Amino acid sequence: MSTGRSELTPQQKRNRRVALICAAGFFGMVGAAYAAVPLYKMFCQVTGFDGTVRKAEAAPGKILDQKVTIRFDANVRTLPWDFSTEQVSQEINIGATGLAFFKVTNNGDKPMTGRAAYNVVPEQAGPYFQKLECFCFNDQTIQPGQTVEFPVVYFVDPRYAEDFETKGKEEITLSYTFFPSTKVAESGASASGGS
Repeated sequence: MSTGRSELTPQQKRNRRVALICAAGFFGMVGAAYAAVPLYKMFCQVTGFDGTVRKAEAAPGKILDQKVTIRFDANVRTLPWDFSTEQVSQEINIGATGLAFFKVTNNGDKPMTGRAAYNVVPEQAGPYFQKLECFCFNDQTIQPGQTVEFPVVYFVDPRYAEDFETKGKEEITLSYTFFPSTKVAESGASASGGS
């Protein structure tokens, strides 16, 4: 008795299975590509990889006699902002808390929202250079013509002096670059609506 539906041949079943595997692989790779950037960023922030500075919950309890010079660098990409450091460098004891200031002026004619990306050089210092407070942890909306001063509270972990890759390196450069925020429309609307 025929039902009107023909059975698939073994070759057709194999072709269908291969097509499903290829489709699953394609969608898996697309998903992995979208997840790669936030996962990489999270990995760098947790490990200090590639010179990425880590966020700390508390300062270390140990301060060494050994000093290190921290140099500061400020850059802007595609924003009409002036961004500068209040100090060129600071010398601090390893383990001591440092305080640095950065200044941003919006030269545009409308509120703009930016996000500061950051890293340290040498890259090996990344796991040891940590910040307690920083404007780079959040998007920053600045009104037209407004100048804002931002503090950064940081320290160099005492383990920096013991690591064979950083031992004897007496200088670290902390660099920031402000980019337009990926949430510009959202932040701009809430900033202009709240003022």
